[in-house]
Amino acid sequence: MYGPAGTGRLVRMTTHQAPNPSTGPARPGARAVTTALVLAVPAGLAWIGGMIYTVIAWTT
Repeated sequence: MYGPAGTGRLVRMTTHQAPNPSTGPARPGARAVTTALVLAVPAGLAWIGGMIYTVIAWTT
């Protein structure tokens, strides 16, 4: 297209820039993922607490 670059010369580059991804509530999956994480963290902590309680109660 532009030919080989000589020693010490830069090759011309395109100025095209990809559009920035949309942020905020316009993304349809963002709210669902946030809700799932908010519900999953306490559920995971409760499960771990239940396992610890089970092991302690089982051994006594």
